[in-house]
Amino acid sequence: QVQLVESGGGLVQPGGSLRLSCAASGVIFSRYTMGWYRRAPGKQRELVASITGGGSTNYADSVKGRFTISRDNAKNTVSLQMNNLKPEDTAAYYCNAKHTSLGYADHWGQGTQVTVSA
Repeated sequence: QVQLVESGGGLVQPGGSLRLSCAASGVIFSRYTMGWYRRAPGKQRELVASITGGGSTNYADSVKGRFTISRDNAKNTVSLQMNNLKPEDTAAYYCNAKHTSLGYADHWGQGTQVTVSA
């Protein structure tokens, strides 16, 4: 049984901050690249940030300098610290886990809503 459980979404004013968390179970966590994706109304799902088991990170240009992804392999968690939030950050945010070498192993969380007021 593989589960990704997300938390931390909510309503925030422009310029504010939120921290999203994702707890994984049923996986050997260090063998997975973890990512945060988001989907806004009327748009395709897009990659926000990712982090490998060794800590290498990748960010969408739109969030560089504002968002930080991190992971704790001992606790099987990945987080997304979001600062200076903008209305265009409003979306459902999803946690993803993909095995480094077994490409068929690809798991998704249920999503958590982030709303930045205008």
